Amino acid sequence: MKVVLFCGGMGTRIREYSESVPKPLIPLGSQPIMRHVMQYYADYGHDDFVLCLGYKANTIKDFFLNSKPQNYSDCVVSGGEVELLGDIQKSWRISLIDTGIWRNIGERLWAVRDYVKNERMFLANYSDGLTNVDLDDMIARFEASGKIACFLAVRPPLTYHLADIEDSGRVREFRSSNRSEIWINGGYFLLRPEIFDYMREGEELVVEPFSRLIEDDQLIAYKHEGFWRSMDTLRDWQSLEEMVERGDMPWTHHGRSIDRSRIAKLS
Repeated sequence: MKVVLFCGGMGTRIREYSESVPKPLIPLGSQPIMRHVMQYYADYGHDDFVLCLGYKANTIKDFFLNSKPQNYSDCVVSGGEVELLGDIQKSWRISLIDTGIWRNIGERLWAVRDYVKNERMFLANYSDGLTNVDLDDMIARFEASGKIACFLAVRPPLTYHLADIEDSGRVREFRSSNRSEIWINGGYFLLRPEIFDYMREGEELVVEPFSRLIEDDQLIAYKHEGFWRSMDTLRDWQSLEEMVERGDMPWTHHGRSIDRSRIAKLS
């Protein structure tokens, strides 16, 4: 399946990291977050990527066209020769499409519609969030539903306690966010080409088009209680970077294997 990655935003909430580095190239460990997202999909066998570029598009193009793969892979240097370990990028197909700077997600998806219009279904992603969701299961449920669109629904990573308050001011309950029924869009999508029939010029994907899908009962959510983190702010990046430094990366193939082994032991 093709994977559409939205890589064109300006990332204004994390611009304090660097004015010269676009958000998708901000590193986590030795790799940009975009490579972590792409590796997640490749682990499930989806390695045909369509990158919707915008802000600092040339920087992202340069990363793929001119950077040496060994800079982003484990390697062994012996006698002047470099042996790459796990150099998976060589088997990926990557289309770099400049979709403009001042465009929203819906406009970027519309700009690359010719790349996915003949697909039975395709994947799409905001490129700034990581998860350990079982993608195979998410796809299977979406296929079984027969719907046009599906999004990953996750718990908001809030540390606040939520108050249930009557109009009179009486407090019914305080509860943590993970005990609430609040779900948010996690930025992982499964879409059929029919999505373009629900889109209009200038519209944001999850606003007007998704409203039309809801009216026609063509949108489903895949609820995920496991790991999910987005990289919206510098603090988010610091938290993810600390996880990488500890070797605690549940979004990787190795990390998901560990999680499954823990579940097996608990069961």
